[in-house]
Amino acid sequence: MLLVITSLLLILLVLLHKGRGGGLSDMFGGGVSSSLGGSSVAERNLDRFTVGIGVIWFACVIALGLLLAYQN
Repeated sequence: MLLVITSLLLILLVLLHKGRGGGLSDMFGGGVSSSLGGSSVAERNLDRFTVGIGVIWFACVIALGLLLAYQN
């Protein structure tokens, strides 16, 4: 269940990131802040949160793999 939740969160967070050509973040007002230049505090926090969720997702995948490998 944790793997499903972290997978969905990871998809959502990646789609919220500001890409080079726009993306879903422009839909929610990201286009206004992109003209200011530099990365804002919100963008850095989004990066940190995405990396954290990615680490949790990766740990879940490894744990499930180990559980399935050593299952009788």
